[in-house]
Amino acid sequence: MLAYGAMATTRGTGSLTDVPGFRVGHATDARGLTGCTVVLCGNDGAVPGIDVRGLATGLRDPGPCDPGHLVPAIHALFLSGGSAYGLDAAAGVMSYLEERRVGFRLRRAVVPIVPAAILFDLSVGDRRARPTPSMARRACLNASRRPVLQGNVGAGTGATVGKLHGMERAMKAGLGSASVRRGRLVVGALVVVNAWGDVIDPACGRILAGLRNARHGTRRIGMAGVLSGGGLSRAPRRQVSVPSSTTLGVVATNARLTKIEAAAVARLAQVAYARCISPVGTRYDGDVIFCLSRGSVRVDSLRVGMLAIEAMQEAIVRAALAARGVCGLPAARDLDA
Repeated sequence: MLAYGAMATTRGTGSLTDVPGFRVGHATDARGLTGCTVVLCGNDGAVPGIDVRGLATGLRDPGPCDPGHLVPAIHALFLSGGSAYGLDAAAGVMSYLEERRVGFRLRRAVVPIVPAAILFDLSVGDRRARPTPSMARRACLNASRRPVLQGNVGAGTGATVGKLHGMERAMKAGLGSASVRRGRLVVGALVVVNAWGDVIDPACGRILAGLRNARHGTRRIGMAGVLSGGGLSRAPRRQVSVPSSTTLGVVATNARLTKIEAAAVARLAQVAYARCISPVGTRYDGDVIFCLSRGSVRVDSLRVGMLAIEAMQEAIVRAALAARGVCGLPAARDLDA
């Protein structure tokens, strides 16, 4: 399928695939406005870590990311729209890897380890549309080391932000990616921004995408101000009362990390969420960040974490700037044109 409204890059040229050994692929349903994204970690996999902050997270097989888990590595990471329905699509990634004999080996069996995370996008396009195992396989076939396509693509196809008063005043966001290099060390980030809150540019504090002043409004008013008693003097009675938002992030690096160190990097990368999304980690969000380590560069994990913050911030900004408006929901580029 064609990647509706996708862009190769926004500001700069880096993306997660700058980290050696990782490939990223998307499958996009441009009509149903949903999709999925896969990060392939090579035949020998990557050491994982995870940090969960949102209270509405949807995960599949996160156990191997725990430091005490027997399995030492994961072989792919799957991000999907479709809410909980999208978790089943991860089976397509497993079958793709199994056919290539990539996975955790148990005697004669090979079991691919594929954690997955989902976001809620059923209120944007066709609520009956959701990623399937065949779409996930297509994402794997599309995976490459080329710069990651961004915007309304893959798991970011139906992503929206600024949902204090529902979809009527929300805006479109999407998928973004960035990377930072310091000598031999490379840290990349990929994020799908489907947050309940607004997206903020941390460099200047400007709201890029979020709550608008009216149903067809063109002014971004900021959820933080409204929630604290400012902003709109007469707010609609109906407000969001169901979990319908999530920001899914991935940090990848060629640093050699243990699972404990990878979890620490994922935890540090949450600083980028806090700087770029307001409010963040609410009871309506399923916010999560994975960290994937694949490489031999020996460096303190704190340094990796600081670069992860930098890369994740840029990825979040790109997710807003690369998005295109759909179904009456404007994107940042539409209001800034």
